[in-house]
Formats: sequence, C-alpha cells, structure tokens
Amino acid sequence: MSEPPKRVLCIEDDRETAALIAEDLIDRGYEVSTAHDGHEGLAAILRNAPDLVLSDISMPAMSGFELLERLIALAPRFAKMPFIFLTALTDRDNELRGRRLGADDYVTKPIDFDLLAAIIKARLAGVARTELWPRLIELNDREVECLTWAARGKTSAEVAQIVGLAKRTVDFHIDNARTKLGAATRIEAVGKAAAGGLIDP
Repeated sequence: MSEPPKRVLCIEDDRETAALIAEDLIDRGYEVSTAHDGHEGLAAILRNAPDLVLSDISMPAMSGFELLERLIALAPRFAKMPFIFLTALTDRDNELRGRRLGADDYVTKPIDFDLLAAIIKARLAGVARTELWPRLIELNDREVECLTWAARGKTSAEVAQIVGLAKRTVDFHIDNARTKLGAATRIEAVGKAAAGGLIDP
C-alpha cells in the first residue's frame, strides 16, 4: 500500500504566488493547502497539522516571524515540524532572526521551484530519520548545549568558557549524553546526536 501524500501548508498573502506554489507542489505529488495571512495560517496548523509549512515573512496582521513565535509558544509539539520561510528579503539579519526562531530554511523570491522541491524533500526526509530515532533518548538542555559546542570542534575547556561552567561539569554533561546515546566516544556521540536531530552542529 502506498504512503499517503505529504501535506504542505503554504501561507502567502499574494494569492497568485500561493496558487503557483500549490500547483507546482501538487504536480510533484504533495497535498497542498493555502492560507493568505498569519492568523489564517496559524488556525490551519492548529486545526490540521501539516507535515511541512512554507510561510511568507512579510504579511499583514501577523508576520511569518510572529507566526512561528506564536506557534512554538502555543504548541511545543510543532517544534519539529519543518518550517520554511519564503521571502523577498535577502538581508542577513532577517535570515539570522528566522533561524534563531527555529526556521529550517529560506527560499527567496522569485521562487526556483526545483530548489524549493529539493529543500522540501530534504526536510521531510530529515523528519523521517528523526521519527526512527528511539523515543527514549532525551538529552537535557545542558547536554545538548555542551554536545553542540563539542560538535563545532571546541574542547571541554573552551566549552566551559563559552557556557560559563567548570570544565569537569562540561565533561560530566558530555559523558551523560554519550551514555544516553550508547556511544563509545565523544565523536561517536556527536555523530549520533546530529544524525538523530538532537543537536544542530
């Protein structure tokens, strides 16, 4: 039996752009619904959680940034739902702001539909990998923080300075994470945590 199509919600105040995106993604086998402002988009997500959200940033009433903030505050269960911003804004500050909020990707307008399709496919595949990850593995915030810096090539002493802890405390958190992940070494722990979507190196 074939899998049901993945559901994509496109939140875009320009109706023509929304229709073009929907048409292209439907042709690629997705089930697509549209909303035309942030409030409508938020209601659609809460009513019928999609597999992935595409959202414009600049919209009347509620911007894409505000929508993502509201969504995470209201319903943390949506934190792992891929969220991709569509934007004509190419400046670095907006991209950084979106990524800090938890946006998974950016697609600038005019939209390259092949690129958009590749990003959607990759993000949904990432979710699928995460779904296979054992549910029992949960790292606490300190373990995630220390392991993330370790993944970026920092030593325990350097991590200690960055996060304001003693080196032995950093080692303690990394060892705990390594044990939870069933890893023999720190490098293996970093690899497993990254593969499972538990850290973002």
